[in-house]
Amino acid sequence: MSMFDSPLLEECLGKVIVVDLAGPYVCIGTLRGGDPQFLELHDADLHDFRDSTKNRETYIYDSASLGVRRNRARVFVRRAEVVALTMLSDIMET
Repeated sequence: MSMFDSPLLEECLGKVIVVDLAGPYVCIGTLRGGDPQFLELHDADLHDFRDSTKNRETYIYDSASLGVRRNRARVFVRRAEVVALTMLSDIMET
C-alpha cells in the first residue's frame, strides 16, 4: 500500500517541493513521506509571511533561484492546511 493516496504525490517523493498553506505560511523542502494527516519534509524552510517584507510569489521565486533557506531539519505539515503543492523545479519567472 502506498504512503500517499495519490500517485501524483508519489512522483514528488524525494524532490524539493513548495507547500502553500491556507494561512500566512509556505513550506519548502524535500518530501520524505507522509500519512493521511501529515506530509513530512526534510531540510525545510517554514516561512511565516507575517514576519516578511516579501510577498509569497517573490519569496518562492527567490527560493527557486537562490536556494532553499533551511530552518528546519524535519517538519510535519498538516495536509488539511495544504492549498497547493508544487515541485520547486517547476517554479518559473512570471
